[in-house]
Amino acid sequence: MGFIRITAENIDAEHICCAMSNKQSDRKKDWLRERFDEGLVFYRSEERGKCFIEYIPAENAWHPLDADGYLHIDCLWVSGALKGHGYANDLLNECVGDARAQEKKGLSILSSAKKKGFLADPKFLKHKGFRVADEADCGIQLWYLPLRDGEEPPRFKDCAKHPQVTEGGFVLYYSDQCPYTYYWVPRLAEAAEAHGVPLKIVHIDSRGAAQNAPSPVTNFTLFQDGCFLTHEIQSEKKFLALAGIKDISAT
Repeated sequence: MGFIRITAENIDAEHICCAMSNKQSDRKKDWLRERFDEGLVFYRSEERGKCFIEYIPAENAWHPLDADGYLHIDCLWVSGALKGHGYANDLLNECVGDARAQEKKGLSILSSAKKKGFLADPKFLKHKGFRVADEADCGIQLWYLPLRDGEEPPRFKDCAKHPQVTEGGFVLYYSDQCPYTYYWVPRLAEAAEAHGVPLKIVHIDSRGAAQNAPSPVTNFTLFQDGCFLTHEIQSEKKFLALAGIKDISAT
């Protein structure tokens, strides 16, 4: 199977395989359009499904990284019927080839010691030669694949390495990089208001804000009473459970 590179010229006509609806697709496409001139690359499978890779020069990544000279993989996702055919290898090879052509130091990507939602699979990364470069207090790790000898590994900035905020209650940071936030964040806001749960929402809307965010993950990070709680996008039911509200039908 071949792959299609999404560009400014074809994005209006092409399907974005990580989106859930037209509105979410439009929000994601708007975000992508603004990144293409910054070196963002998005490949997806010719066959429709969740099979794609998205990467960008780490200097322009929407994460708090010290990783100049690396390509940062925002997402490498193969799921459903497309799993098990070697497509993840093919997509990663495209990225490696691009990094070599640009004479990059290597690749970086977010993962963890054990597989977690919305993060790369550490078993796959280890198999492909990636190593752990840094780890935040919350357990999120920065992995890298060096392509040149003797280069300094990438690192988290201090704000990401020690994720915390000063506000009490729940504080949610999110960006439009992941289309799922377009669907879930407004629902969490409505649920919090309906049940009297204190929730402050911070929309990360610029690269500068993302690169200085208080978490390694800028798509979605939830804090409670100043402490990192989760990077995994929550449904209303899961969020209210975290707030100690089990019966979401009660208002």
